[in-house]
Amino acid sequence: MNKLILRGPQSDIDVSLTIGGSKSITNRVLLIRALSGNNFEIENLSNSDDSQTMMNLFADQDQHIFDCHHAGTTFRFLTAYFSLQKGEQILTGSARMKNRPIGPLVDALRSLGAHIEYLEKEGYPPLKIRPFNKQKTKDISIKADISSQFISALCMIGPSLKQGISIKLEGELVSQPYLEMTLKIMSDFGIKSNFENQQIHISSQRYESKKYLVESDWSSASYHFAIAALKPNSKILLNHFFEDSLQGDSAITKMAQSFGVQTTFNGTSLLIQSDDHNLNEFNYDFIEQPDIAQTIAVMAAGKGISVFYNGLKTLRIKETDRIEALQNELKKINVNLIKSLKDHWEFEQFGFAKINNPVFDTYQDHRMAMSFAPLAILGNICINEPEVVSKSYPDFWDHLKEMGFKLEVK
Repeated sequence: MNKLILRGPQSDIDVSLTIGGSKSITNRVLLIRALSGNNFEIENLSNSDDSQTMMNLFADQDQHIFDCHHAGTTFRFLTAYFSLQKGEQILTGSARMKNRPIGPLVDALRSLGAHIEYLEKEGYPPLKIRPFNKQKTKDISIKADISSQFISALCMIGPSLKQGISIKLEGELVSQPYLEMTLKIMSDFGIKSNFENQQIHISSQRYESKKYLVESDWSSASYHFAIAALKPNSKILLNHFFEDSLQGDSAITKMAQSFGVQTTFNGTSLLIQSDDHNLNEFNYDFIEQPDIAQTIAVMAAGKGISVFYNGLKTLRIKETDRIEALQNELKKINVNLIKSLKDHWEFEQFGFAKINNPVFDTYQDHRMAMSFAPLAILGNICINEPEVVSKSYPDFWDHLKEMGFKLEVK
């Protein structure tokens, strides 16, 4: 197991960086390209492991067994995609993937007419998938409070179904910006949809083929907001970001103001700068931006700011149980994340985080590694399994070096 000793920069940070394309947008456009049947050009593709896995699987469809490894989005999107393809496919993944629920998506696809069999545990990967014989119905319902990726997968195959698709969403919709992203990207390729009153209607249509530019990844950018919050006099310029972004995690620009970080757009460049403004507490519902909850938690701990969270329930079924992982690792810096009410969490914290050469575990979760890395500004830290960042942001450690961080692999 690799260990990374991380030391913060001694001088002010003033750097320009280019982060790879959004993983979320890339994976959606890759699926749309496959469904369109035309190999149109995609610019600024994500270089994340997840997107590379998806590209490789699409490029080699002569195989029978498809291994998605840790890539949850890839698994969910390909489950829907293979339901429409010829032949029998087996879709599998890592040990963690086999513990991430897929049942609601499978149930919905079966209702449409797909033939899907669980090969191990009911409701979980791996799957044996055979194609539709005939579409049974266009009307389905699905729980909306587990993963928006299930709904996005169904939406994207909808135009390829002879009857189209009508989806009734049951319960509170989690990560709504990701669903809105899906529908907007579909519209970029000529697909008309209607989403209102917990109902989505998509008729049978054809995807247009066109060259597509992928915006850089806001989830990856969030760690640089944390760095600017913890390091005074920071200036970090990020390229290929849009002020009118499709990505829900662009909300970090507003959140970060509470932690002394200001942002300025200039065309497709984003300047992140430290200032002296800080709040004493931060209250936020992460139901729409779950992927930056860890970043904000660690940033708040480093700044000595009390937090009051809700909307974290989807963190239980991510790459790891992110709530439990956060609790375990924050304790190492004398910060306790406790549940105060149903789905409400807060810090039981007095003063600032205490950095005394902590060793942080990452739980095979890329976001755990990157969320805790900025704490090196406050004192030396050690991160186990630092290579996990390749899942979404392979250049992360190189970018920290450019800022002046010192890295030593043990």
